[in-house]
Amino acid sequence: MHIVLFRQFVDGDLGCASYLIGDEDTGSAFVVDPAFAIEPYVEEAERHGVRIERVLETHTHADHVSGHGRLALEHGCTVCVHEEARAEFPHQPLRDGEVIELGNVRVSVVHTPGHRPEHCCFAVADLDRSEEPWLVLTGDALFVGDAGRPDLAVEARAGATSLFHSLRRLLGLPDGVELYPGHVAGSLCGAGMSTKASSTIGFERRFNRMLGIERLEDFVAESTGSAGVRPPNLERIVALNAGAFLAAPAPLEPVSDAGDATVLDVRPSREFADGHLPGALNVPVEGSSFATRSAFVLPLDARVVLHAASPEQARVAAQRLWAIGVLDVTGWLDRPAADERLEPVALEELDRLLASGEAEVVDVREKDERDVGYIPGTRHVPYRLIRAAAASFDGTPVVTICASGTRAAVAASVLAAEGVNVRPVLDGGVVDWAKRGNSLVHFRRCGAH
Repeated sequence: MHIVLFRQFVDGDLGCASYLIGDEDTGSAFVVDPAFAIEPYVEEAERHGVRIERVLETHTHADHVSGHGRLALEHGCTVCVHEEARAEFPHQPLRDGEVIELGNVRVSVVHTPGHRPEHCCFAVADLDRSEEPWLVLTGDALFVGDAGRPDLAVEARAGATSLFHSLRRLLGLPDGVELYPGHVAGSLCGAGMSTKASSTIGFERRFNRMLGIERLEDFVAESTGSAGVRPPNLERIVALNAGAFLAAPAPLEPVSDAGDATVLDVRPSREFADGHLPGALNVPVEGSSFATRSAFVLPLDARVVLHAASPEQARVAAQRLWAIGVLDVTGWLDRPAADERLEPVALEELDRLLASGEAEVVDVREKDERDVGYIPGTRHVPYRLIRAAAASFDGTPVVTICASGTRAAVAASVLAAEGVNVRPVLDGGVVDWAKRGNSLVHFRRCGAH
């Protein structure tokens, strides 16, 4: 029996999706939108007796480093990307309507500009079943429950206009075609996307709010008005992905001293508070969005040394940092003398500090979270902008708070490294404070932030 291999790989930290498609009869395969950590694709291909021959990129990614360079250098793969990408690496340029066949697998290129000018979707047919598409890989054009951002590569209105017309092309596919996106919830490339990893054209036609907008001008207004935070390191990541092939970094090694490197402490927030190196920044690797948060708080072009609880924890952290272009990770500290502390603030103590005015309380959540409800009298500085605000604090002790404690600890570590007297709320957040019987200010109700 003829077997077509299809596997989806989702990076839970970044929300990125990659795909391995192959023909087990011919022993050939290709990868779409590979992550920098290519080992899962290689292992899966070996398990099924196929060889990865090509890499297909839907576009030049802005939120994570592609593994196409490693696949080309280590496995001799041909990299394919649309000619509008103007890629500097050796590649096969793709054009709209082009067909690529790999055994009984046929891939049709659908040029879908909008998210980026070179963006393409790939309609995949299993010729043993039908010449009609079986599934479509939609990259960053169409997600489950949302559409891609138009503001990361071109002027937002121009990008949104192109994206509107591109989505109409995808809606020309039959309802039964399965849809596999380039991102799931957790990515910065779409605010309303679902946690579901796949859908169908028919389901999205009926229920995706962006596909339900019929007038171009309404789509442009909604698309440009709902764009969220731009991915950190965007320009650097785009340059890495468009430039010369990037090889795998050297293996991570233990070091005895950080020297002049930035120390990134990837242990849980409570362990960091109990004892850490002076000047260290804390982003727990076991939490969500580790790589994105690290990129927001690390100094640009920083040389990084990790403080981890184990070699395995350090390895995972380094791999996730490499994925977003933080490549200068020089090692991990083996049992450092961590003697600086952060004293957490309990919610009971926060009540007293707010009443007495003894501390300035800073809400480090994002604006959309704060608008739902915030503590009266608190200042708003998202954790990712806290370093730039450090000089504005006047010497009054600072307390950071978020939704659960993790971002409060991240922000507190940044402020402490800048010399600010700061304490985080680690056990709970704004909603937990309200559950104690306190009232929140609701932006949408009162009309004032």
